[in-house]
Amino acid sequence: MSLGEALNHQPWLFVGGALVLGLIVGSFINVLVWRLPKILAREWRAQALDILELPAEPKGPTYNLLLPHSCCPHCAQPIRPWENIPLLSYLLLKGRCSHCRASISPRYPITELACALISAYVAWHFGFGWQAGWIMLLSWGLLAMSLIDSDHQLLPDVLVLPLLWLGLILNQFGLFVAPSDALWGAAAGYLSLWSVFWLFKLITGKDGMGYGDFKLLAMLGAWGGWQILPMTLLLASLVGAISGLALLRLRNAQTSIPIPFGPYLAIAGWIALLWGGQITDFYLQSVGFR
Repeated sequence: MSLGEALNHQPWLFVGGALVLGLIVGSFINVLVWRLPKILAREWRAQALDILELPAEPKGPTYNLLLPHSCCPHCAQPIRPWENIPLLSYLLLKGRCSHCRASISPRYPITELACALISAYVAWHFGFGWQAGWIMLLSWGLLAMSLIDSDHQLLPDVLVLPLLWLGLILNQFGLFVAPSDALWGAAAGYLSLWSVFWLFKLITGKDGMGYGDFKLLAMLGAWGGWQILPMTLLLASLVGAISGLALLRLRNAQTSIPIPFGPYLAIAGWIALLWGGQITDFYLQSVGFR
């Protein structure tokens, strides 16, 4: 029996493998979320100096997603391999650096656990096959984008655009939706928020959202087709409004403080991709259309 046949006959093997893979990817996402904005900021600064014809800054140590090796942000002690096991190391170290005993942010194990659970659910939902693998990749991208947007109000093109093109390419083979639905999903996703942006700007003279949100919704449309866009926008707006009001009240913050919309779009789009049909059918049955 081949590996593929074994995974088809024993779904728990695929789900368990996805769970472990999700833990590993979640650990990498922690690195990505921390380092990618810094890498982009360095690149933008270097480009600005070049455009302004100013002297370039002295070249520092290599800084990318692989180097330098991970270290404690408090004491700069390098993290040893046994201290870098997803989730398990955090529990063994009791949430503290082994060298300086400073507290380790619980966000790291939470991200790893969330990525693992999301991966396992996608494996269970779709079963062994190409759909599960590609949706897992999309889910990891959405998780990374959501965390970066929450921290920096930034949806990096280097993450959004490759996934947008990948969705269009996959759907040329009808993996999730028809090619025309994917094309119009991408176009409608971008233009819908682009129109809202300019209408808001004409009325208020202010920017209501960033261009990254347009691209993110276009990406979701490329994967799930134009059909998921109404539900995605409705869920994102509803959850975003409720969460935004709650955050403002809890923090006693001003309404001028920007609240990233990307995480709500990502969550809503993921829900619409996996359960859009069932949610629509349930609604139609509830109101008596079926």
